[in-house]
Amino acid sequence: MKEILEIKNLHAKAEGKIILKGIDLKIKPGEIHAIMGPNGSGKSTLLNVLLGHPKYESIKGSISLSGKNILKLSPDERSLLGLFGTFQHPIEIPGLNFGTFLRTAKNIHSKAKNQPRLNPTEFIKSTKKYLDLLKLDQHFLSRELNKNFSGGEKKKAEILQMALLEPRIALLDEIDSGLDVDALKAVAKSIKFIAKKSNIGIVLITHYQRLLNYITPDFVHIISDGKIIKSGKKDLALKIEKEGYNSYIK
Repeated sequence: MKEILEIKNLHAKAEGKIILKGIDLKIKPGEIHAIMGPNGSGKSTLLNVLLGHPKYESIKGSISLSGKNILKLSPDERSLLGLFGTFQHPIEIPGLNFGTFLRTAKNIHSKAKNQPRLNPTEFIKSTKKYLDLLKLDQHFLSRELNKNFSGGEKKKAEILQMALLEPRIALLDEIDSGLDVDALKAVAKSIKFIAKKSNIGIVLITHYQRLLNYITPDFVHIISDGKIIKSGKKDLALKIEKEGYNSYIK
């Protein structure tokens, strides 16, 4: 099956400093890729460059999504083309109803896909199975976006967005941070279900093996000094947990 995201020789910088120094990566529909590496190695920078964050500038290479080079596209254009990303620390937006935000985003994406818009009743119906999967009640949609959400609720809110928007590629940056064991299990179960249902390619940025106990990646990649220095299967993550990164960093 042909890849939907292809990164070739990607170099990027932020605030005048070169951070990515030649990233090559291919992701096919339904594949789960875990990206690991020490702090400052370029993991989050890679996701920010993919999503089009204005602080990060690509200086060489290409990023293709479904055969289209997206480097010159704005973040919203990349989103409508099928790219979705989460935040390490989702921001609170007081006064913005989460359900209204979610239905508006869903309908904008539906319009881009030439799909019918959802009215409020249809929207509530479409969210129910995902709320149940994430162990959230209907009242969750009536709250202000991320205001007074626990760490686990913020991460669940982002997975709910992913479920409804049905992207081609989802970039999940430390989705396991701040989660207790029960929340981690619920989030991992939801990610696996949604990825399989919609055939989404998943990129997981994580520091820890514990997330990969619940989501088995197809590939694990180690980033160091802005490059992918080692790729393998899940057993690579187990070795990292046991030995650290020093065995792979020269």
